[in-house]
Amino acid sequence: MKERSRQMKAVLYIGHGTRSKKGAAEANLFIGSVMKKVDAPIQKLCFLELTEPDIEAGFEYCVHEGAAEIVIVPLFLLAAGHIKQDIPEALAPLIKKYSAITVRIANPFGVQDSILDAIAELVTAEAQPIRSDDSLLIVGRGSSDPSILKSFDSIKRGISQRFGVRNVQVCYLAAASPSFKDGLDSICDDGSGRVIVIPYLLFPGLLLSEVIREVNRKIREGCSVKLTDTLGRHRAIQNLVAEKANREENVNAAVIH
Repeated sequence: MKERSRQMKAVLYIGHGTRSKKGAAEANLFIGSVMKKVDAPIQKLCFLELTEPDIEAGFEYCVHEGAAEIVIVPLFLLAAGHIKQDIPEALAPLIKKYSAITVRIANPFGVQDSILDAIAELVTAEAQPIRSDDSLLIVGRGSSDPSILKSFDSIKRGISQRFGVRNVQVCYLAAASPSFKDGLDSICDDGSGRVIVIPYLLFPGLLLSEVIREVNRKIREGCSVKLTDTLGRHRAIQNLVAEKANREENVNAAVIH
């Protein structure tokens, strides 16, 4: 370990990971913007799976740079199995190994007005003006966790209120129903105006590629479909991550030694 002040704070950002080079590059660009807003001398991006560096390598980097405290900031929009189980399991042996280092874990984003406002801006940028006969389709990653489905009910209500659009639906890319394909087919068949597809994803990747393929299929079939950008492109999401890294009150009350 380098001989540095034992008061040094590190921030370890944990992304999901992807096989998509574009998705990994987007995550790095996103965190590069966030790091400029965070008051910490040590900052590192790592990934839960599929992309290097992994959590162990990221944690070890912070240790060897001289961190006395590590704030873990998961880059996950909602708290499903990765937040509740996978990340804590990956961190547990590292926390035990480096017991002298204080580790704090920030909460996932959850459903926040700032995120819903960012979605509204992304929709407006892609499909302004929004008309009353337009339909909005929110596409989640999907999970078997019931709390995730409840969160998407709240997201659906928030988006509907912001636009005054009656037909707002939710579908999922995996592990929950309706599937994205079924949801897209249904909303295109039922709606009279445009369909605006909102991928509730931070970064591009293989999941977004699937969304794009299905959207293009419906366009070829004659449907009027618009696709918004991913959430990580919006400055509000960058600011939210920076806040979690900077502010102690955004970090779990349980401090792990």
